[in-house]
Amino acid sequence: MNNKFVAEINVTPFVDVMLVLLIIFMVATPMMNEGLEVDLPQTRQVEVLPTENENLVLTIRRDGAIYLDEYAVNSLPELAGYLQKLVKEKNRSLFLQADKEVPYGIVVEVMGEIKACGIENLGVLAEPGDPRLPSQQNGDEKKE
Repeated sequence: MNNKFVAEINVTPFVDVMLVLLIIFMVATPMMNEGLEVDLPQTRQVEVLPTENENLVLTIRRDGAIYLDEYAVNSLPELAGYLQKLVKEKNRSLFLQADKEVPYGIVVEVMGEIKACGIENLGVLAEPGDPRLPSQQNGDEKKE
């Protein structure tokens, strides 16, 4: 009988575990970044949203539904209570994103509610537009 120790490390179980973890992270990561479906308006210059967790995003969807992060808000008075507790008292940043099909009056009404809560700094989210295309503000489209 040969009683010598084997000095080699068997890495096969280690590789198996790492491949399983890799697959789990590949499947789970897209689900973590998934948010609310909103078709944001485009603009020429867009700043990057801060990555710290001290900000909240207020979303107005195309159907007029309002969400604070991923949580539905049923009415503007309810929104005011949430904003007071979660944004004003905890000194967090608030960002507004609204679908480009949402009527302007609804966006202004929500912004008025935000201002009434005493929140002075409000960021507005948009998608970057194509800088090569001419600006289409005020109906200044090029006609040929």
